[in-house]
Amino acid sequence: MKLQHFLGGLEGLGPVDVQKKVFVEPWEKRIFGIHAAMMGLSSHLKDALPDYPIEQVPTAFQDIWTWADLRRGAEAMNPLEYFKFRYYEKWLGGISEFFVTKGYISQEELNEKTRFYMKEGNVDPSPLPQKDSATIDDQVIKYLELGDSPKRDVAVQPKFAVGDAVMVKDMPLAEHTRLPGHLRGKPGIIDLVYEGCYAYFPGPSDGLGPAQPSYSVRFDPKDIWGETLAEPGSTFYADLFEIYLIAA
Repeated sequence: MKLQHFLGGLEGLGPVDVQKKVFVEPWEKRIFGIHAAMMGLSSHLKDALPDYPIEQVPTAFQDIWTWADLRRGAEAMNPLEYFKFRYYEKWLGGISEFFVTKGYISQEELNEKTRFYMKEGNVDPSPLPQKDSATIDDQVIKYLELGDSPKRDVAVQPKFAVGDAVMVKDMPLAEHTRLPGHLRGKPGIIDLVYEGCYAYFPGPSDGLGPAQPSYSVRFDPKDIWGETLAEPGSTFYADLFEIYLIAA
């Protein structure tokens, strides 16, 4: 399990820099906008809720991009590198790698732009192309306003009920997961069964993806961190997809 997925209760990481600014550097606003536009133009929206006419939008972006893809790009980094960079620096790395891998830009073009900005500093970037921008802008704005719901209308009966004793699986190593590392192999109790089924686009390599039930699971902190580190009288809750649970 990669270190950045396994921080719950980990000690000795040093002082935490709590950055109160949303954007520290001007370029971070641009990278946030790029990510938002990619999500609003993602091809998976043709199957999303609400209904988007994404196939009618004249965009050159023809791939799937969701929060899962952004997280995969950052969390696939070497853990020592991961903790070296700030939040939007990791976004920049993941998005850049995606565009190179998918062939939207070449590694040579990326290297050339990197050398330019390293030399010139924070200069205004080139203006974005305006062809058919109104339709594209409308789609992105609609997505920012409405989003896309992961809830799916599928008839899947939950395996567990409130009060059931469960155990968190120790899933195979994955480049991205929604399973907190400190809960692997830990016992818990189903505290709440959420209504409906929820998908995760596109499912990471640990098998998450198809619409499935999800639960709020109650844990005794002593079972997670041991008697000496658990706060007396406290309770720990985590929302987990069904794929991560087995009957105790």
